[in-house]
Amino acid sequence: MTVVSRALPCSNRANRTSAPHRTRTTRVRGRTTLLAAGTAALALALSACGSGGTSGGSGNTNFITGADGIATVKKGDRKPAPDLSGRTIDGKQLDITSYKGKVVVLNVWGSWCAPCRAEAPNLVKVAKDTAGKGVQFVGINTRDTSTQPALAFEKRYGVPFPSLYDPSGKLMLRFKKGTLNPQLIPTTIVVDRDGNIAARALQALSEEKLRKMLDPVVAEK
Repeated sequence: MTVVSRALPCSNRANRTSAPHRTRTTRVRGRTTLLAAGTAALALALSACGSGGTSGGSGNTNFITGADGIATVKKGDRKPAPDLSGRTIDGKQLDITSYKGKVVVLNVWGSWCAPCRAEAPNLVKVAKDTAGKGVQFVGINTRDTSTQPALAFEKRYGVPFPSLYDPSGKLMLRFKKGTLNPQLIPTTIVVDRDGNIAARALQALSEEKLRKMLDPVVAEK
């Protein structure tokens, strides 16, 4: 329930003892004030999420979002990735902790998602190119009501890496608030060799942007 819908019943109750013409005026003024407040709050929230220029994360998140939309965290300030384990879309069990010591690229996607289809060839190419450099790609398939569309998606694009099946988004909710958590579909997250979140992009990625996001983490010692 929004602030407006919560506040309006209180305003109605308060005005029941007033004259009819004054009640309507008060109600309109109340709505106008609440809508103005809601608009201001929404504008503030949207500006905080913007990726133009560079900006630090709120609180002690310590991440910086560049003009390219890629958010990064210095090595000493990174937070651990959550437990991401479960059944894959092809029925196997997977736990990303088994890839510790490798750089892990997590991609949140859905077969129904047009931007996911657009970026799929780029993910496939970079995954193949970096497999020999200690990089492991892992998908998180979400909002597909069955695994069949997801499997068809992987076959169509020749996806060489596994994907956890997360139709209700439970795995995404395991990311702690204030970390580089997935907020949109698609989202790509890079986890460093120590299992900490190093970078995030809330957008479909070109091959160039994906490499720009991944290469510095791969180069870390």
